[in-house]
Amino acid sequence: MAIDRLALDAALQHLRELVPERWEGLDELLQQTIKGMQDLFRLTGAGVMIIDTGQVLRSVAATSKGGHVLEQAQQEVGDGPCIEAFVYDRIFWTDDVKTDERWPEVGRILCGHGVRAVMGVPIKIGGGPVGVLNVYVDREYEWTAEDRRALEGFAMVLATLLSAGVAVHRSDMLAQQLQYALDYRVVIERGIGYLMAQEHVDALTAFGRLRKAARDSRRKVGDIAAELLQGKALG
Repeated sequence: MAIDRLALDAALQHLRELVPERWEGLDELLQQTIKGMQDLFRLTGAGVMIIDTGQVLRSVAATSKGGHVLEQAQQEVGDGPCIEAFVYDRIFWTDDVKTDERWPEVGRILCGHGVRAVMGVPIKIGGGPVGVLNVYVDREYEWTAEDRRALEGFAMVLATLLSAGVAVHRSDMLAQQLQYALDYRVVIERGIGYLMAQEHVDALTAFGRLRKAARDSRRKVGDIAAELLQGKALG
């Protein structure tokens, strides 16, 4: 994935100059933005997952069928490079998800869908992650340090754009989901930390516990995390 630095700088500058008011909705703005990124980096697909009331992370945009499957597989399993990027607030990647022993179940689900090399990059607003940018190519690929820096830079500009869009499109469903993410990100992070300390588990396991409790009870994950911090047991 050779990167044209001049093209990248021009694309990032163009993103910074986008005016959310000129778009009908935040979802359209997001979709067009990640499609432009896919073309720029010569990716097979890209997508975005954001903190959700019940699933903890939910797919809100994808440029391809493979991208949808990638995000759905990780939502189903509760693990994967993009999930871990969010939980641990750093970039995670794999040169080939089909053979990566860290995520065997995700690799099994993705077999035959043209998803091989995958990277997850945290989308940070207000100092912490509210979601994750997911990218992939349809072949085995060794991600370089330059790839990681470039995609991290894109995620930073995307976060700024989304943050501005929330203020403009307040009635938009995606804007409301992003607002929820902003309102409850810290509470969810603290809930994960609480479970880690109380149950002596790692962050990913705590994330899974919180996610399962929200899904099983059909309640908002932010409410469950808040109750944990008040000393109530996880159902």
